[in-house]
Amino acid sequence: MEWIIFIALTLLGHVGLYKIFEKAGESGWKAFVPVLNKLVWLDIIGRPRWRYVLLLIPIVNLFILATMLIELAKSFDKHTFVHHLLAVALAPAYLLYLGFGKAEETKYVGKGFLLEQDNPFKKSVAREWAEAIIFAVFAATFIRMFLIEAYTIPTPSMEGSLLVGDFLFVSKVNYGSRAPMTPVQFPLVHNTIPLTNQESYSELISWPYYRLQGFEKIDRYDPVVFNFPEGDTVAFARNPQFANIGTTNYYTLKYHYTSKLVNDPSNFRLVTRPIDKRDNYIKRCMGLPGDNLEIKDQEVYINGEKAERPTFVQFGYLVTTDGSSLNMNRLKEWGVDMNSGGQQDASHYRFFLNDKQVEQIKELDNVIEVTPQIRAKGEGVGLSRVFPNNAAKYDWTIDNFGPVHIPAKGEKIDLSMDNIDIYKRAIQVYEGKDLTVKDGKIFIDGEETTSYTFEMNYYFMMGDNRHNSEDSRVWGFVPHDHIVGKPLFIWFSRQAGEGIRWGRIFKSANVM
Repeated sequence: MEWIIFIALTLLGHVGLYKIFEKAGESGWKAFVPVLNKLVWLDIIGRPRWRYVLLLIPIVNLFILATMLIELAKSFDKHTFVHHLLAVALAPAYLLYLGFGKAEETKYVGKGFLLEQDNPFKKSVAREWAEAIIFAVFAATFIRMFLIEAYTIPTPSMEGSLLVGDFLFVSKVNYGSRAPMTPVQFPLVHNTIPLTNQESYSELISWPYYRLQGFEKIDRYDPVVFNFPEGDTVAFARNPQFANIGTTNYYTLKYHYTSKLVNDPSNFRLVTRPIDKRDNYIKRCMGLPGDNLEIKDQEVYINGEKAERPTFVQFGYLVTTDGSSLNMNRLKEWGVDMNSGGQQDASHYRFFLNDKQVEQIKELDNVIEVTPQIRAKGEGVGLSRVFPNNAAKYDWTIDNFGPVHIPAKGEKIDLSMDNIDIYKRAIQVYEGKDLTVKDGKIFIDGEETTSYTFEMNYYFMMGDNRHNSEDSRVWGFVPHDHIVGKPLFIWFSRQAGEGIRWGRIFKSANVM
């Protein structure tokens, strides 16, 4: 339906150009000839034809087209701010207005750019400021939407590769810029308006998923920014009883509470979000489309071979001393996250540590043992969420997980009662199929089936702080249409209560 509307609006715009060309002394039929129509348009507004080349450059072409629309309005003696705003915001309708409007109101008076040079239209100070602000917001919005976006690390799930308080620039073009799915939105914010819990967008207009060609594909071990797959439904606490929960993932709530309690509007306000307005997450890609992935005693295996361990990957450890206290200042110097656990009793401490920190702590005179905290299969199952969230059937834990096969686009996967839980959400939610299971049989779109051919690539994402990260081990695969971009470098870093981390500024965000 969206494409039909888009095509209809495009045709209406060309019909308007037909009459505009005739008013400017050109043949109307040229409005329907690709390339030629833009060249004639440039002639009418007094711009050189070589500028057509700029219309071939993605993103840049949006600004050039906006300029051409404004200068076309000037060519018809429309110099007010309102006319220029309408020309850009409602282009098809405005072209029809210029083409079919009353002769005395919509008369071609000359090349808009040249008219502006020879007879400057006096603008008020207020208008100068308004146009400057609107253009700045317009430019910043499109740069943020299609080229590059600033991103803050809010949680410790990627420690110690990326730290809480790191500010990153994330490229949208490396993996392909994604067109907005909800174009009507409050500018320069993501999904909520600052200082409120109100959504920052409207779903009155919804565009289909489309992505420009990228410069590269997602590689194994790449840190990737993506929209949280389970972020399609968010719960805002209303009942003071759940004030400590605040805003959280609906599916996590349902795992810990009854559906009746969670769906009670007096307890929570539920908000459903489109793909591009779900929260942004950053994790490391460990599994690519078509891979078989398994975790054995914290080690990741891809297609039967042990995967590389990120340099700063962290796990939970129990540190046992002779009863004397650890030197906390020394641990802090070594970069140990002091909020990750701490002292349990007189001789035991729990911390999230990387391999180097483990070796450093082992060298302390009062340390007897540093023991990794590995949860075996079946150990504690049901106490915490682990994909595919069926504790009665799967005894997986975050340290011993799988094996799972990650779907690839065009790949046909056999379905059975043994694996349907793994692929159900991908088929039903991400690919929009009607999937039901009845009497041990699987039905997709009303037809019984024993296989399914996937329409998208999927990825398995994991945080480097393996015992403090909700990732694909908890909520499953990341669909390709959820991919946002590739982090480039840290442009600023600040630790709460400690100040600026000068040594991290301009450091690459693609550390392994």
